[in-house]
Amino acid sequence: MTDSAPSILPYGSWPSPITAESLVRGAAAVGEIRADGDDVWWSEQRPDEGGRTVLVRRSSGGGCHDLFPPFDPSGERRNWNARTLVLEYGGGAWAVRDGTVVFADLADQRLHRVDPAEGGEALPVPITPALSTERGLRYSEVSWLDAFPGWLLCVRESHEPDAVAGHGEAVDEVVALPIDGSAVEDPSRVVVLAAGSDFVHSPVARGAQVAWLRWDHPRMPWDGTELAIATLLADPSGAPERLVDLRVVAGGAKESVVQPGFLADGTLAFCTDRTGWWNPWREVREGGLEPMIAGGGVDLEIGGPLWVGGLRWWAELAPGRLLVCARSSGTDSLAVLEPDGELRALDTPFTEVSQVVAAGDGHDALVVAGTPTFELAPMIVDVLDDDEWPIAGIEQLRRTHDGRPDRSWISVPEAIEFESADGRRAHGLWYPPTNPEVRAPHGDRPPLVVMIHGGPTSAARHVLSWAKQFWTSRGFGVVDVDHGGSTGYGRPFRELLDGAWGIVDVEDAAAAARHLAERGAVDPDRLAIRGGSAGGFTTLAALCFHDTFAAGASLFGIADLSALATDTHKFESRYLDSLIGRWPEDRVIYEERSPIHHTDGFSAPLIVLQGSEDAVVPPNQAEMIVAALADKSIPHAYVLFEGEGHGFRRADSIVRALEAELWFYGQVFGFEAADEIEPVAGAVGL
Repeated sequence: MTDSAPSILPYGSWPSPITAESLVRGAAAVGEIRADGDDVWWSEQRPDEGGRTVLVRRSSGGGCHDLFPPFDPSGERRNWNARTLVLEYGGGAWAVRDGTVVFADLADQRLHRVDPAEGGEALPVPITPALSTERGLRYSEVSWLDAFPGWLLCVRESHEPDAVAGHGEAVDEVVALPIDGSAVEDPSRVVVLAAGSDFVHSPVARGAQVAWLRWDHPRMPWDGTELAIATLLADPSGAPERLVDLRVVAGGAKESVVQPGFLADGTLAFCTDRTGWWNPWREVREGGLEPMIAGGGVDLEIGGPLWVGGLRWWAELAPGRLLVCARSSGTDSLAVLEPDGELRALDTPFTEVSQVVAAGDGHDALVVAGTPTFELAPMIVDVLDDDEWPIAGIEQLRRTHDGRPDRSWISVPEAIEFESADGRRAHGLWYPPTNPEVRAPHGDRPPLVVMIHGGPTSAARHVLSWAKQFWTSRGFGVVDVDHGGSTGYGRPFRELLDGAWGIVDVEDAAAAARHLAERGAVDPDRLAIRGGSAGGFTTLAALCFHDTFAAGASLFGIADLSALATDTHKFESRYLDSLIGRWPEDRVIYEERSPIHHTDGFSAPLIVLQGSEDAVVPPNQAEMIVAALADKSIPHAYVLFEGEGHGFRRADSIVRALEAELWFYGQVFGFEAADEIEPVAGAVGL
């Protein structure tokens, strides 16, 4: 910050050191975290390394080391990428024990093993069979089978032609496989333990007991899952053979169970929303269940939607004592659940926690957490008692990116609640424009960007995002909306979107914009809406069926619900049954809600950003809406990113997408961005 008086410049034109390029330079999105003795491991997705996911080890001496060789932009050397495509969204792609790492590589989706290196670089060795079908077998949620030394437990998703032909879609199974790589030459060594359900997930084992989640179409895992458990028998050689005595512990069509795990005493624990909120429960005897929180539970979410693998909301610190991530009103916190059922808040600054993992010494835990002024990062949380109250010591394990502006540039959000249609209440995080070196002319009000999260069963993230600060530091207001259907507010709020997608979410987005305009925080004539995937659908529907917004940005958004119902991946192939109605029986509703069938409702300018290899929302969705805009001569811009899938991972794509969107808003709202931006080629009417 300079000592001179702030410059006076119109909103949107403010110069900012938070450039699109600075967001990806040296950036790394921290994913899962795991303990291995005194070492800590985590995954980092790095845009400037082609978007690949690298595994990082922090040794007991404090040094950090990448498992994979440095990125080779020429592609002459294989750029290992720890990413699975199970459920298309992935997660749970790796595991580590005693220095040995097992991971799924993006290129072929095979599992590979890396042994501890002694004086040299250890190279990954495949341990699952090669296939003629590209990425035909995919693996996730790998763990060790302690009762069967040398064997692993995991989920396998088969896209092999025979499997798809026999079932009409990919096949999900719980399997055991040898870590020594013998299955490469003898695929029969991969033993199928659980099959028959449309989906399986989160297998865990203790001794010969194996538990896992399962569910069938048309349910999504936040609608209803079953927690199954069975006994694993050995064949004469001592290898895993089959499961017997299977029984369902919890769950059903209207009960979502997530993160099963065994406690130190052998008890099976899990999170279930049977009370309306995800809370920890346990099996106390065969067929008997009890809440772990005294009084039957609390109105807090300890658990969440199973979009990806590798998620952890609780960890056992000491016998019967858990550290949990609890979400309330859009904000995460940490709490200690004592053996007697008392839930006690832990005083930390965290507002977003994405991982909770025990470190194994009785009071340390590993988390990935952040605050409104600090990005998500790997941390050690030391949970101790002081006069019978838990306190936390916090150690950050990874330095944040150097060169970021100081805190005076950061817009800290305000949690807001506002009235929407039919008296319904909705939520959001409001970020006012913030720039210590500039102020706007007297009486001017900023443009607003209404951000819609994906899913739509997801939530706004209450943590520092430099991508949001990119906008606020240039003079935009931003509101990140938790519309009806978002998670973190209990099951009844989540179910507000049942049969109402394209209605409730759109109404809540418009209500957020009106609320901020009415309180004088933003310019009512310069309201924009943006979103990706499901948020892109909400964006398109808002522009098509409402007149609240003057502009929009759709990132890989859904334009035709009928096309989505017939041309998407297995995981979400029946998602619309609950959000819209059954296909094709409810074809009329699909057409009524699809923006592509109501293009006469479009009048506001739109920019469309799309990946060419998106298997979740194929490019034809974007192309249909662009063609409709062209037919109506509505100002628009379209950017297709070659090689990108569902979400942009490469640095050049992220930079171009942000700069193109800023350029677009400048054309629509009448300001000139301080950044030098190449105009979007082929833009119409701008």
